[in-house]
Amino acid sequence: MTTRTSRRALPAAVAALATTALLAGCTSGSGGRAAPTTAAATSATSAAAPGTTASPTPTAKPTGAADPALKTFYGQQLAWAPCPKDPQNEADTSALQCASLKVPLDYTAPATGTLDVAVVRNPATKADQRIGSLLLNPGGPGGSGVQMVTYSPKDFDGPVHDRYDIVGFDPRGVAGTSPLKCLDDQARDGWLNTDAPGDDHGKQLADACQAKYAQVLPFVGTRNTARDMDVLRAALGDQKLSYLGMSYGTYLGSLYAEEFPDRVGRLVLDGATSPSFSLVQHNIEQSAGFERALKAFAADCVTKNPCPLGTDAARAPQKLADFLDGLKDKPLKTSKGRTLTSSAAWTGVLTRLYGGEKAWSGLRNALGWAMVRDKGDDLLTLADGYNGRDKDGRYSESADAYTAIHCADGATDAPVGEQLQAALTDLAAKAPLVSKHDPLSSLFDPDCRIWPFRATEKPHAIKSTAAAPIVVVGTTGDPATPYAWAEKLTAELGNAVLLTRDGEGHTAYGASKCVRASVDAFLLDGTVPTAGTRCPTD
Repeated sequence: MTTRTSRRALPAAVAALATTALLAGCTSGSGGRAAPTTAAATSATSAAAPGTTASPTPTAKPTGAADPALKTFYGQQLAWAPCPKDPQNEADTSALQCASLKVPLDYTAPATGTLDVAVVRNPATKADQRIGSLLLNPGGPGGSGVQMVTYSPKDFDGPVHDRYDIVGFDPRGVAGTSPLKCLDDQARDGWLNTDAPGDDHGKQLADACQAKYAQVLPFVGTRNTARDMDVLRAALGDQKLSYLGMSYGTYLGSLYAEEFPDRVGRLVLDGATSPSFSLVQHNIEQSAGFERALKAFAADCVTKNPCPLGTDAARAPQKLADFLDGLKDKPLKTSKGRTLTSSAAWTGVLTRLYGGEKAWSGLRNALGWAMVRDKGDDLLTLADGYNGRDKDGRYSESADAYTAIHCADGATDAPVGEQLQAALTDLAAKAPLVSKHDPLSSLFDPDCRIWPFRATEKPHAIKSTAAAPIVVVGTTGDPATPYAWAEKLTAELGNAVLLTRDGEGHTAYGASKCVRASVDAFLLDGTVPTAGTRCPTD
């Protein structure tokens, strides 16, 4: 996530369940919750000196609930209490309950420190028919499950909420769970929106994170979050895990199935990623997905009146890219004195492509104001929502969590020399429009090349031995997680079935009544969709 041509997977709760209203809401920080105070987080914030490197020595693989060293964590009971009011949001939280889950900082050395994981639940509305808990992850990495449940309580109304407690939690480094905020708001404004990132652009963030969070950074990876999720499962009293993960949340669910196959209940992975890709490969394919979506939007735009891209379908995509790239030399001023850079404008455009056809009219309008009237306010507002910037200029922690989690997940190896040139050639061939602005930033998003420690996690195909089937959901026109990834993950998992939505946009559960009905039937009754099932977009 070097410049804001970033193609990171926007939390799917934003992109699919509430395309417009929640665009900024799900990335708006801790939602009024104070970050839990932990010994590990406190020491990482105050005691780490610049230049030190935290490098835990790998030990034996933790064995979950069977590990005597983890008995206390697995045996804890959650102290549920009313959730605190958020002065920045008027959401009705009266039905919600909040708690804190204690987990080891390092599962291979549980005695060295702990973290407190923020948890929220919306209890089942028909307690006498309750099945258990349904855990959610909205994506990112960096999306807040607590905010997903808190600010989107009606998104799961109906049979699923009747019989499940809807449970959200914040992964390590996110919002209410030892949040990472490495740059102050003023520095982040420049860091995100610059059209001229220097050679030390990635190092600026890495050094700031190292200075504040050296002791935590090695432990925020997805495998540790999957282990936290199993501790949470036990604390909730569930023998098996029922889970709906979107976008990056499919990687979290996949790792859980690999780590705890005997605890897999009803897992749904919507907007699938394939863990077998390197980050560079992932970014090339994702850029290609946005390239295709950009062309689909442009083809639709020229059939509407007015369309700022003209009437020539063949030239419209290039006209849009030329305008956005041209903002490098001629940025637009906004009514509040800020500047719409090329980087920010690209972010605003790509953000709307997450929402599919339903978001295209809004994108057309925003482009009209910018391209015809030289007013960049609307595009900058879209970029701000993606970046987690509120109207007062304060940023959420999601951006730094995104980088830290990716780097902890093994994205520290990067091509150099001839391999780098080959990657750049591949990128230019597959995504010439969306990558031209800054090809290196498209490849290294986020930039883990100079991260302060080397992760032990490596890309690999996950082969789950779980007896329970897993439902993978893919959308044919998904720009952020291309459909081929859903096909690939289904094959890699083994005991999995692919449910397909035909259409545009990121993730499917909130975009298709057919998909929702199939997923709900699986969650409620264990009815596995028939292989080859295809659903339209509503």
